Amino acid sequence: MSEILRDISRPAVERAIEDNLFALFHLMMHNLSQAEVHDEPEMLWTITNIPYPLFNMVLRAQLLPDAVDAAIETAKARGKSRNVPMFWWTGPATRPSNLGTTLEAHGFTQIGNEPGMAVDIQTLPENIPAPSGLTIEQVKDIETLKKWCGVYAAGFGLPDFVADAFFSMGEGIGFDAGLPFYSYIGWLKSEPVATVSLFLEAGVAGIYCVATVPDARRKGIATAMTFRTLVEGRLRGYRVGILQASEMGAPVYRKLGFREYFKIGQYLWAPESAG
Repeated sequence: MSEILRDISRPAVERAIEDNLFALFHLMMHNLSQAEVHDEPEMLWTITNIPYPLFNMVLRAQLLPDAVDAAIETAKARGKSRNVPMFWWTGPATRPSNLGTTLEAHGFTQIGNEPGMAVDIQTLPENIPAPSGLTIEQVKDIETLKKWCGVYAAGFGLPDFVADAFFSMGEGIGFDAGLPFYSYIGWLKSEPVATVSLFLEAGVAGIYCVATVPDARRKGIATAMTFRTLVEGRLRGYRVGILQASEMGAPVYRKLGFREYFKIGQYLWAPESAG
């Protein structure tokens, strides 16, 4: 784990939001046995045979203008060779800065423009009341991990094979207390209903995988899960909590004090035969 971030200036926090995401992607893909991972100066990318864009991605692009077209076509060729969709993320660190426009010219479609957010977790309240009957448990064994993956998939409406891939990654990462990655599952009256993960890297506490099954929404569960995870980061001495918010989740995070620092562009391309 890297040194805890003390500089909370805007440039430092922006950099940490992206660096935390890049590091998590690297960790997860290296623990997915079927993933081919390439961490290059120009970009971080992975390719699998899993027909879901999250597992076939490009991040941290640092491309010279005259190399952009070839890099995009090469990424598409990787997708075509395995008949899988490709996902490309852009943000403040992306070079060139107009890469999103060029991706669209090559057939990518922008499907998201999510806010990268951060909060000073030292200023959080000491406690936020949790919904009655909610208990939050850290995932520490295979059986609980299996339940966590099922809830995460149900919360986002993901197919079973995506849940299976997350299980494989979680099993690969393991449950060692010294690791920078922790997951938590929320139980409502003995039923598993929510998930969240904490990733301590780039000097900040990253919040990921916030999901609630449809029948348990609008009860304050996601708020309670996120708050609990931020408190875990605070107990470990972290100053800044970060996340990338979905449209559904952004209002929850703003209530906790998160503010937006930039937008994260998400671009999708799929071979015709994959449709």
